[in-house]
Amino acid sequence: MHTPVRTKAVKKRGNFLKYLPLTIMIIPGMLYFIINNYIPMFGLVIAFKKVNLTKGIWGSDWTGFSNFKYLFATSDAFTITKNTILYNGGWMILNTAAGIFLAILLNEVRQKLMIRFYQSILLLPMLISFVIVAYLGYAALNMQTGFINHSVLPMLGMDKIMFYFEEKYWPFILTAVQFWKMLGFSIVIYFAAILGIDEEYYEAARLDGASKWQQILKVTLPHVVPMIIMMTLINLGRIFYSDFGLFYQVPMNSGAIYDTTNVIDTYVFRGLLGLGDMGMSAAAGFYQSIVGFVLVITANFVIRKVSKDNAMF
Repeated sequence: MHTPVRTKAVKKRGNFLKYLPLTIMIIPGMLYFIINNYIPMFGLVIAFKKVNLTKGIWGSDWTGFSNFKYLFATSDAFTITKNTILYNGGWMILNTAAGIFLAILLNEVRQKLMIRFYQSILLLPMLISFVIVAYLGYAALNMQTGFINHSVLPMLGMDKIMFYFEEKYWPFILTAVQFWKMLGFSIVIYFAAILGIDEEYYEAARLDGASKWQQILKVTLPHVVPMIIMMTLINLGRIFYSDFGLFYQVPMNSGAIYDTTNVIDTYVFRGLLGLGDMGMSAAAGFYQSIVGFVLVITANFVIRKVSKDNAMF
């Protein structure tokens, strides 16, 4: 007769063998996560040191918070911070609204082949390198041979525009490029959330005489709210980060438009390109991470107070 202890041990062993294949499958992902996200955290000490490669990282002199002064020591500090927050904040709202709207439209497509086709087309821009995007933009915006200056503006009876020397156009150009390149990801995420809604909710709504618009308002959007909150929290955590390729390569690093294209990442890169100080670069990354962490915690705290079920943690 089996004792309770032995029975429990056999049960644990059975559970272990049952989930062993799944455990083995997640090992590569966990290793990547540890190597890519956790081991580099030891490098945070660089932000508080004046790195001397002859002494090594651990042997270099401590400098306290002097590396952090670099971000705020010039008159550009306000400009780069403002640009980073306004661009990312505006795009977060725009991509969320457009992503939900187009995901709802995509959900109305009934042919599976067409759904796959649309998904592929929407995700294709994400696979294109910003180096290629920059040259596509140059082919359109170039003063002499660009498509817009050479073909579009003459048809409209307008003079040629020196896009790479006129900063007022670049908030719209950068927004258009970011929208085109990253919108597909938002659409697919929200489309997946919509597919997870039980069809019985829509059937009940139709039986009650709800119109298509009412079904969207009363069924679709409430079920997508948790995904909206999760994506918003993720984006808030990266609101102090910018896509370096978008802000550096697409404007072709033109100095005449720095006031509208310069963000924290490009500012630090340009400064460190001349100074070569790793400590300042690490300090900038540490500063961005801390601010992102505080924003996520604060936003989640507010959400938990309003609706505990929709909080991420």
